[in-house]
Amino acid sequence: MDLVTILLAIVVILFLAFVFNKNSRQGRYSNFPPGPKPLPIIGNALMLDLSKPHKTLLQLSKTYGTVFSVQLGFDKMVILCGYETIKDALFNHADEFSERPKLELFATTTKDHGLIFANGENWKAMRRFTLSTLRDYGMGKKGIEQKIMDESNCLVQAFKAREGKPFDNLQLINTAVANIIVSTVIGVRFDYEDPTIVRLVNLINENIRLLGSRLVRLYNSYPYLIHWMPGPHKKAFANMKEMQNFIRETFTRQKKELDLNDQRNLVDAFLAKQQEDKPEATLYFHDENLTALVADLFTAGMETTSTTLRWGLLLMMKYPEIQRKIHNEIEAVIGSAQPQVEHRKEMPYTDAVIHEIQRFGDIVPGSAPHVTSKDVTFRGYSIPKGTVVIPLLHSVLRDKNYFEKPYEFHPEHFLDSEGKMKKIEAFIPFSIGKRSCAGETLAKMELFLFFTTLLQNFTFQAPPGAALDLGPAMASTNGPKSYEIQAIPRN
Repeated sequence: MDLVTILLAIVVILFLAFVFNKNSRQGRYSNFPPGPKPLPIIGNALMLDLSKPHKTLLQLSKTYGTVFSVQLGFDKMVILCGYETIKDALFNHADEFSERPKLELFATTTKDHGLIFANGENWKAMRRFTLSTLRDYGMGKKGIEQKIMDESNCLVQAFKAREGKPFDNLQLINTAVANIIVSTVIGVRFDYEDPTIVRLVNLINENIRLLGSRLVRLYNSYPYLIHWMPGPHKKAFANMKEMQNFIRETFTRQKKELDLNDQRNLVDAFLAKQQEDKPEATLYFHDENLTALVADLFTAGMETTSTTLRWGLLLMMKYPEIQRKIHNEIEAVIGSAQPQVEHRKEMPYTDAVIHEIQRFGDIVPGSAPHVTSKDVTFRGYSIPKGTVVIPLLHSVLRDKNYFEKPYEFHPEHFLDSEGKMKKIEAFIPFSIGKRSCAGETLAKMELFLFFTTLLQNFTFQAPPGAALDLGPAMASTNGPKSYEIQAIPRN
């Protein structure tokens, strides 16, 4: 079959799909949220900046309001903007907005298993198990705090080994943060140069980058076309499979040495569940769920926290006067002692800076997508069951009604007139509602202990002549562009 014949076949298929789709959806979208007029077949794809779609969506909200729609391919999706709207959806209509869409890339690899993209009773069982098991193994307790403190000291030593010379901190920070969740999940801590953790971290980093590419973003809307093409989606699939193979090999080894009376980590606890004489042991606690769950925890447990820390060090180089204020507060409150979580309440400026790093970094601007579990009337509009919904966290963290200087790095957003920490309701970097981040408590502890320990030990500065770019890199999350740093010991 020659190229012309193939292209003609594709055009015919698309035309027939368009006609069928148009006829089958007549009336489905009556009283649907407004939005820009879509083109046949491609929808609104041409008007979206697919490298950073959240920016285009925020601009569209100024025309169409805080509840509007866009179309990619044949699929219409609803965008929610602003804190009040997102809170209304994820709290007041929690059940209706609590499911995840079956995105092609993840449906092929995780098949509705695990935590992040699971649904229904399976998701509820995995979330209950994850939260209770993480609590059992120290999340929010002294046990995990000591583990983070010890890892912070290891990271300090790794920075000191650079002897004040410029280096890229990506691998070191990724590995340090990964060690916390890895030790909790599979009971192992890796040296920073260990080829296994280096490979796992690289797999995650590469997929975060690949999932932000234009072609992969389009893949979920046009899988029937893009699946057969060469491109980054093929590499993303391969990386996911390699990660899954590592996880399966790990828990297969642990099965052989499992002691039900001495469960050491989350995988042991899951394997023990498999042996219980209960229906849920077969329904939910099977190997496919375990593989997907561990992959979710590895990725989520490393990516957002390490990215926030890397933003933090970049911003400290950019704003040395803010770094000096943190140094002064550390000296006044902690001195040369080891930073602990209990110090946070006595360190409002440092706490405010960490909050502002999260806000300014805007790590997950579009949140993970939701989907409606039933037909719902929301803010006067009718949204059918199965509609993809994007709570645009970017619109909240950049909301001038809550943040005086939304596009600047301004720690005073979180300080009152007396210099005390103040709570801002719209600060929701972990999202809200039933699908909020399961590791929020752990992440907050990690951010304070890692960041404060590093600032206690170093002054961070840019290499001579280096330009500090605060624009995010192109990826599925908002991470800083690659940079080098100098860590100058303070004692």
